[in-house]
Amino acid sequence: MNHFDRITQQPTIMAGKACIRGMRVTVGMVVSQIAVGCSVDDVLKDYLYLAREDVLQALRYAAWRADEREVLLAAA
Repeated sequence: MNHFDRITQQPTIMAGKACIRGMRVTVGMVVSQIAVGCSVDDVLKDYLYLAREDVLQALRYAAWRADEREVLLAAA
């Protein structure tokens, strides 16, 4: 089992989305920045209160979630 000690979910914070250490920064926000070409260092500059391990764990969490779900994709 994966251990995500920096990823939290609380119904009262960001509508229960997966967040970084209970802050109002969602895993999706971090992953989206990486997806558009930002580096980990860029993310850390935008969110000064995050640590490198926060960003890396967000990416691992997103990869784990994507592996656990089936999503319909467009045919090639």
